[in-house]
Amino acid sequence: MLSAHEQVQDLLDFIDASPSPWHAVQSVETKLKAYQFVKLSETAAWNLQVGGRYYVVRDDSSIVAFVQGKKALVDTGFKLIGAHTDSPGFRIKPNPLTALDGLFRVGVEIYGGPIIATFTDRDLSLAGRVNYKDADNSIVSALIKFDQVLLRLPNLAIHMNRAVNDEGLKLHKQMELPLILSTVVQDYLPAHYFSDLLQDKLGCGVDKLLSWDLAVYDTQKGVFWGSEQEFFADSQLDNLASCHAATLALLNDDVLDNDSTLVCAFFDHEEIGSESNKGAEGSFLSDVLQRIAFSHAYSAEDYARALAKSFMISADMAHAYQPSFPLAYDPDHKVLVNKGPVIKINASHRYSTESISQAQFIDWCAQAEVPYQAYSHRSDLACGTTIGPITSAKLGIRSIDVGNPLWAMHSIRESAGVFDHHYMIKVLRQFFIA
Repeated sequence: MLSAHEQVQDLLDFIDASPSPWHAVQSVETKLKAYQFVKLSETAAWNLQVGGRYYVVRDDSSIVAFVQGKKALVDTGFKLIGAHTDSPGFRIKPNPLTALDGLFRVGVEIYGGPIIATFTDRDLSLAGRVNYKDADNSIVSALIKFDQVLLRLPNLAIHMNRAVNDEGLKLHKQMELPLILSTVVQDYLPAHYFSDLLQDKLGCGVDKLLSWDLAVYDTQKGVFWGSEQEFFADSQLDNLASCHAATLALLNDDVLDNDSTLVCAFFDHEEIGSESNKGAEGSFLSDVLQRIAFSHAYSAEDYARALAKSFMISADMAHAYQPSFPLAYDPDHKVLVNKGPVIKINASHRYSTESISQAQFIDWCAQAEVPYQAYSHRSDLACGTTIGPITSAKLGIRSIDVGNPLWAMHSIRESAGVFDHHYMIKVLRQFFIA
């Protein structure tokens, strides 16, 4: 087994190769293919074999991987881990480029709830998915990633914003977020300039370019930090760290040779409410689970019985205690970095945890020799949510919400603990083999 630092280095490499949800799914696919997972199409008939390893992708940015268990579903149910592939940030508008005062600027729309100020003065670029017509006049989708620094959001000098250190940086979402791309190229229309930029990267004719889904990403690579290198920092730890931990927990020979049917489901659109055909609110996971059951001639009643025996771990990052801001936390629920996975609990069911699922997870931690912590949000602050309550309600299965402690959640640069990632992989693996 890899050491904790080796596992985190693999995570940093995974994130650096995944600057968008579309790239994140591609990165997961690469790991699955190394373990002989077979890609299935939703439009084709499925012929599933006992012990078979499969995965399904919907719209390029959500993925469900599963291993067909040796025993009947009605006896074992499904063992599921859910996470999400998207992170808060900026997305490029459909008519993005404007020329103003000698500069080409790229218009952006805010995706989810990023800490907007953290995007200033960073080395930014573009990544995502582009759609175009090929030589056969068919619509083709391709991933695109600019490795070089393309964009910047320069801060206003303190001489023009004297109150910034007292009142914080506040940016007008329409007027002050466009990103500087280049000086204006004379006789070049903005729309053509941007299309040519994409076309040159793709290598296809500009007249064939149709549409795109493009995210802004930070080109700085992930790093270890701290005097003992016990911490690490990167973008998109929320929630690619959970996707990575679940994938590594699954991809072990002793896990893959299993009596139970094991499932990893990673959804796009969690940060904007999950309500889409590929989000946790959509039909993707239930469609896959039903097709697994029906491919083995189970009846609708058998499928319902299997769900009743199933369990899901919803893995999403948790709020680590930051001692500079003690009033932001419930003093009795300070979760600390490198002290183990966090069980997230909320009376209004913003998290899916209840006492029985909590007890089961604690037992898996004990079996894996992993420490754990419990988190409850301050009662006077609004609590975030996850895919856990959504998926648990749609499927009618028992679930728990857990995650690793994270500093600066939704910043363009988040930080977490090396040993927590190792602990999470261990307990998720224990869940699969238990």
